[in-house]
Amino acid sequence: MSPARTPLLALAHRDFRRLLGAYLVSGTGSQMQSVAIHWHVYLLTRSPLALGLVGLTRVLPIVLFSLWGGVLADRVDRRKLMLFTQSFMAAAAGLLAILTFSGGESLWVLYALTASASGAAAFDAPARQALIPRLVPDRDLPGALSINLSVFQVGLIAGPALAGWIIAGHAMTPGRAGVPAGAVSTGGLAWIYLVNAASFLAVLFALATMRASGRPLARAAGPAAHPIADLKEGIRFVFQTPLIVWTMAVDFFATFFAGAMSLLPIFADQVLRVGAAGYGFLVSAPAVGALAASLYLSVRPLPVRQGRVFLWAVAGYGLATIVFGFSRHFPLTLAALAAIGAADAVSTVIRQTLRQFVTPDALRGRMTSVNMIFFMGGPQLGELEAGLVASLFASAAVGVTVAVVSGGVATLVVAAGVALLAPALRAYRFEDGRSGDGAKNH
Repeated sequence: MSPARTPLLALAHRDFRRLLGAYLVSGTGSQMQSVAIHWHVYLLTRSPLALGLVGLTRVLPIVLFSLWGGVLADRVDRRKLMLFTQSFMAAAAGLLAILTFSGGESLWVLYALTASASGAAAFDAPARQALIPRLVPDRDLPGALSINLSVFQVGLIAGPALAGWIIAGHAMTPGRAGVPAGAVSTGGLAWIYLVNAASFLAVLFALATMRASGRPLARAAGPAAHPIADLKEGIRFVFQTPLIVWTMAVDFFATFFAGAMSLLPIFADQVLRVGAAGYGFLVSAPAVGALAASLYLSVRPLPVRQGRVFLWAVAGYGLATIVFGFSRHFPLTLAALAAIGAADAVSTVIRQTLRQFVTPDALRGRMTSVNMIFFMGGPQLGELEAGLVASLFASAAVGVTVAVVSGGVATLVVAAGVALLAPALRAYRFEDGRSGDGAKNH
């Protein structure tokens, strides 16, 4: 990879460009629904533990199914697999909209439909991550991944902000004429779920009109191995590749300790007192920082010593988390959350590019599926851990502060520990570990 190559050249590839636009639409809808789910659970329960359990309902299907999702992504046409998973997630969002419009939703319905969509994502994500390197040549892959992250962050900004605006517009004030105390308005939430269901149509269109083959390169001819053998091969490759193991471990523990985004409804309502509209801005703030960082990485290559930059980014993530936990001022909280997002974006681009370069195409689905357990498991289990810690205190404001600040401190310890124990990761450069089989069809 030439350091002088402009990352934006990845946009010259039609299929990548079209899929990118589709994910901008779908990602915005998905983030709107994520915000709505947390607010919905908070309205129904007012419980930090119930909010933390949202993370558990998301991570369990990932743990159960993602390894098999990786096996499937390396055996079948990834594009066709995604057509099925995207359709399933659209149906789950549509059902949630119907139930909410009719007043038939409950806490367990929210958990069940969240878990079912997460189960589909366990098959979708390995196929999607393994498909991207087939849409661009190797030399444009770092740029493609940073641009892809930029688009994802745009969805993270627009989705929560739109969701907060819709929720606030449909909010009911107890005590007004005809509005009983304790009333809960879910009309805006139902519309959000419906918008998310429709947003999947963009991805389905992009996949249906894609020219590149979605079949794994090594599966073009000959009989496939037994699925169990495929699964063992993928797990063995990941855990025999130290750079992948170290980046997965850092990602898991940093997001486990500092993963407290599910507590934002409490920060908005009881700590900062900014309501539903402010909640939308709080959820969007990390994406603002991440977008700024990923846009920067889209026009300028990373420094040569990417491993060292990765570890500094993780440390910055922990430090910004501490500031977020202590803050009692809305602007400072927004700034801290933006810094969290920026640090996470830098580490994400480095992690993703490193893994794609050191992994052969025939193993990319399985590598992604193993990584997905750590990537999704860390923040989702972190939400549960933060909810449990916060629930131990009589005051919700004190509880969420302790949960967030202690997580930030633990993240700093993780970054320092890995910097001492993994000299190969500290010294890593993208040029040192490319797989060489790259994209053949674009």
